[in-house]
Amino acid sequence: MGQNYQAQIYVTLRPSVLDPAGTAVQSGLAQMGYTTIGQVRIGKYVELTLEAEDETIAQEQVDRICDQLLANPVIENYRFDLQPLPQSAPSTS
Repeated sequence: MGQNYQAQIYVTLRPSVLDPAGTAVQSGLAQMGYTTIGQVRIGKYVELTLEAEDETIAQEQVDRICDQLLANPVIENYRFDLQPLPQSAPSTS
């Protein structure tokens, strides 16, 4: 039986890619009077749990998941944090 892990994944547009949603938020903030706000960039946050034999395998799995499904590597960057979850104590009946 493996260890359970929780991954917090952050997906953001590459700096060279235009961000129309971020521009719209920045404009809205300016119209609300927040004139000191600089550039706004919009991204995605994904949280998932997985089971793996060890942390290295868990990192490899999350990396593949991000590369194959959660991020478009042509226009997006991603990073993730991975933490082991506490093992639940076996129940005794």
